[in-house]
This record gives sequence, C-alpha cells and structure tokens, in this order.
Amino acid sequence: MDYRNRKRTGKFYREQVERIYELLVRYVKQSDSSVDVEKYLRICEQLGEEPDPERMPIDLSGFPEQVQTAFFMFGFLPDVWEGMSGTYMGKDYTCLEYFMNLYEVEDVKEVLMFIKMYENLIVQHRAEKAKAKMKADKRRESAGSGKNYAHSVKG
Repeated sequence: MDYRNRKRTGKFYREQVERIYELLVRYVKQSDSSVDVEKYLRICEQLGEEPDPERMPIDLSGFPEQVQTAFFMFGFLPDVWEGMSGTYMGKDYTCLEYFMNLYEVEDVKEVLMFIKMYENLIVQHRAEKAKAKMKADKRRESAGSGKNYAHSVKG
C-alpha cells in the first residue's frame, strides 16, 4: 500500500516547512498590529467585503501541532538582552531539554527547528524595527536642529 518513495515524501515535507515559514513571517510582521481575526472579520462584515485569507491575521490555531508546541516551549525560554545597548539577542536554551522532557514532546527535532525558525524571524524583525527607529530619530534630530528653516535663509 505504501507507494511513496523517500524522495517524494522529502519534497512534500520541504514544501510544508516552506509554507509554515511563510506563515511565521506573516505572523511576526502582524505582531505589531492590533487587528486580530475577530476584529478583521467584523471590519469585513461592516464594509460588506468577503474576507481575504491572504490578508487575514494569522491565529495560533492555524499552525500545525508541532509549531504550536514550539510557540509553547518558546514562551518558557528566558530572553537574552545585550547589556550595554539593550539589543535583543534571542533566547537562552539551557532549560529547553528540561521543558521538552517535562511536557513529553515527541517530535523534539521538529519543535526545535520551528523554535529556531521563529526566534530568527523575531530577532530579524526587532532589528529592523530598531534600525527604522534610529533612522526616524536621526531625521527628527536633523529636522529639529534649526539648520533647515526657510525663514533663516537670507537671499
């Protein structure tokens, strides 16, 4: 009955992981938004529009079980911050094995892979936000210096 070969199942698995990665990217990017699924559906209803699955906020229940377990385990891990600059460095994984054993996680490798995938996206997202904030502060600082006022130019 098992007619699938290893190459075919490997390709299917990679496609699934790629789709989950895309969903995680959307989930991390929407984390700044205050619109959740219920609010989005109410807005669509009020506007008389059909909800678009590509624009709809992602709910944790939309992820496979291993990814939900990864979110659960990720929440237990303590954050690591760089002391001088306050930069978010990621999570401390020293207690992860304890939690995996405590909650009897079966797919440890997969859950760890999704934890790392999610963490990398969060670190990247926070770095981009910090960079954008620095640029905005720099623009605000140069605009408020008094050097660019039109009334101070003599002609």
